[in-house]
Amino acid sequence: MSVLTKILVVDDDPVVSKSFDRVLANKGYAVISAANGEEALSKLKNEHYDLVFTDIKMPGISGLEVAEQVKASQPWLPVVIVTGYGSDAYEARAAAAGVSEFLRKPLSPEMIEASTAHALGQRALEAMPVVQAEPQVEPAEIGQVAEAPVQGSAVKNIALFLVAPFIGLIYIVAMPFVGLGMLAWFGFKAVAKRS
Repeated sequence: MSVLTKILVVDDDPVVSKSFDRVLANKGYAVISAANGEEALSKLKNEHYDLVFTDIKMPGISGLEVAEQVKASQPWLPVVIVTGYGSDAYEARAAAAGVSEFLRKPLSPEMIEASTAHALGQRALEAMPVVQAEPQVEPAEIGQVAEAPVQGSAVKNIALFLVAPFIGLIYIVAMPFVGLGMLAWFGFKAVAKRS
């Protein structure tokens, strides 16, 4: 059973919520709507969501306040502001709150899809572990490092490859004699202690 990505759409205009549902439900997302900021915050406390779209101008709590509260309590949750009343002041406040994007109405299906993919992709990138970069090697050092092992190592490696079977054969032949010699030595020491 696959878990659907849940998207909360907060807008006092039901036509907007239905537009999001029509576009995103066909892409496999579960779209849940909230008619105002209070309802959205209540749903966010009780359920898990992967993305929030919110209008700015609504009765009661504004979309900017919703975004600020969401980012304060769940900083990993992407929030996208959708508005027909965009201004530089609103955009600055939204950016300060940490929203993913600021969209202006009217919205096309392509804008909704692209914004959803961008916000969810950004969330996935933020969730990835940080990988330390390897130290950078200067080009001059690369040439030096590459030359050092090449100068005598190829001949040495070939010689070791050819000699290795003979070294193994020597160990096989000599091992019984070494073992018998050690046993004789320990036996001699034991006899010498008793005397």
